[in-house]
Amino acid sequence: MELDSVLVIGGGIGGLTAAIALRRKGFAVEIVEKDPEWSVYGVGIIQQFNVIRAMASLDLLDAYMEKAYGFDRTVLFAGPAGQQVADFNTPRLAGENHPSNAGIRRRDLQKVLADRAQALGVTIRLGTTVESITDDGAGVTVALSDGTEGRHDIVIGADGVFSRTRGMILPDAPDARYTGQWVWRYNLPQPPEMEGIQIFSGPVNAGFVPLGAGQMYMFLLSEEPDGMTLPLEGSAEAMRARIGPLAPPQVKAVADQITQDAGVVARPLEVVFVNSDWHKGRVVLLGDAIHASTPHLAQGAGMAIEDGIVLAEELTRHDTPEAAFSAYRNRRFARAKFIADNSVLIGDSQMGKVPPVDVGALNGRTIGLMAEPI
Repeated sequence: MELDSVLVIGGGIGGLTAAIALRRKGFAVEIVEKDPEWSVYGVGIIQQFNVIRAMASLDLLDAYMEKAYGFDRTVLFAGPAGQQVADFNTPRLAGENHPSNAGIRRRDLQKVLADRAQALGVTIRLGTTVESITDDGAGVTVALSDGTEGRHDIVIGADGVFSRTRGMILPDAPDARYTGQWVWRYNLPQPPEMEGIQIFSGPVNAGFVPLGAGQMYMFLLSEEPDGMTLPLEGSAEAMRARIGPLAPPQVKAVADQITQDAGVVARPLEVVFVNSDWHKGRVVLLGDAIHASTPHLAQGAGMAIEDGIVLAEELTRHDTPEAAFSAYRNRRFARAKFIADNSVLIGDSQMGKVPPVDVGALNGRTIGLMAEPI
């Protein structure tokens, strides 16, 4: 299929990955991003072995690992005493010379992806939103907030859990919903002996993810009422309070280092999953716009990255956009649904909404599934 113009709505992880994958296939790509500053909050993100494999497939792994901290080891702790219950290495899917997983600062990940997209010739327009999408079957006319209008062969909505594109093309799709939990993140000094991710479960659910250069980030999950807001002033104190007396000693030991309100990144966990079609005509969705999950299995970004790669592959294999979009959904649906459903299940179990689940077993199933080809 020949595509002279592809528009990607959203310049986040999924949108940038899709743009890179599409340019590598020879398609002309433009990104519109609503944030004029293209800002990314400053804490880290864990990227598991399937993402390392994906970066290698895009010829991005060297640039990515220059900014990341690679590791193979995962250590699990349980209960208020913080007793170690598991210690294992995950597979090296990009070859034995590359680590299984990585921790990376979100700003660094954004820069790696944005630099490569621009080097490949992707046009990026910031501070711009889509006002309307008109698909006449032969192409898509898109009106933008700056008063301009463009004609494109296909449009890709990568605009997040509250996707406006989803609402435009799939008005009957579900809205994003709040799960009942917040995630709190804060950057801290990384102990020299730390070799991988450390995860603590029940009654306080938290973890430490190494980022390298002497830094790690801590994540913490808490149950909060719907509609809660968090003022900047006092946010460090609020995060410390949610560690509480029942936290394991390893987590309590860092509480007094959470001092800067501006360093706290906290947000409600909101999810959506569309069981019906992921496209309409020449407009298709990917990433959080179609299957936003919680961070309990650390695969939200990974799913978006894989989406972009698969979508680009299918667009080279089919004669029409609709056929390519259907094939893309068929390849991605079961994998994305497993992550979405089981991430929510773990959170619901933590909140007592459902009976306890075997998180270790779910993680084992996830490792096996993510190691499979996409």
